Amino acid sequence: MSTLLLALVAGTVIGLALGALGGGGGVLAVPALVYLLGFSTASATTAGLVIVTATSATALYAHARDGHVAWKAGLLLSAAGVLPAFLAGALTDHVPEAALTAAFAMIAALAALRMLRPSATEPTEGVRPVRAAGTGAGLGAVTGFLGVGGGFLAVPALVGVLGLRMRQAVGTSLLVITVNSLAALVARSGTGDDLRWEVIAPFAGAAILGAWDGKRLAAKVAGATLRRVFAYVLFTVAAFMIIDVVV
Repeated sequence: MSTLLLALVAGTVIGLALGALGGGGGVLAVPALVYLLGFSTASATTAGLVIVTATSATALYAHARDGHVAWKAGLLLSAAGVLPAFLAGALTDHVPEAALTAAFAMIAALAALRMLRPSATEPTEGVRPVRAAGTGAGLGAVTGFLGVGGGFLAVPALVGVLGLRMRQAVGTSLLVITVNSLAALVARSGTGDDLRWEVIAPFAGAAILGAWDGKRLAAKVAGATLRRVFAYVLFTVAAFMIIDVVV
């Protein structure tokens, strides 16, 4: 299969995840860039931020148009996450490749567990500012360090910490992802000289189109079914990456 076709297929899958679930796309994007398209882990995390930023912004527009974005709640988490995302993004070049891969595998496994346990995200009574700020800072750090949007953590946080309903949490998470990813990209500016834009551009384009389809898919397929499918894919990715580090 040609590199271009692989990029298009992978981008479509990432877009579907972001559009349907409000997260999960970035966790799939980096392994796809590494194992299917030959990027180093460090370059893949930067490329992943480019792809996730473009895709999340597109999906955010679609959800906002339907009134499914809680702007105040999303901006609260985003504001808390900007500085950690920037600082963590600047640190990535100083982390060994094996350590970065292992950390990413752990995050992928955590994302899968989150997707398989939606019952743990019941709405709370009111907003807890301190918890919200801490959650936002943690999401920003994960985004900056590993090049993922953090939506798989943002959605449960928006439901459990800020008391949003699931559909609104999915839309709002895209705002958090977009802001954090932009901050991390700014921190990494000038470090992506080896990025292959001839691969990233079609990958991002397919992801953007996939995000629109993902939003429509979410309206037709039960959310629990979508989460299970992506969770099993993420478990497989995590296991593969751990084996790669060990072997």
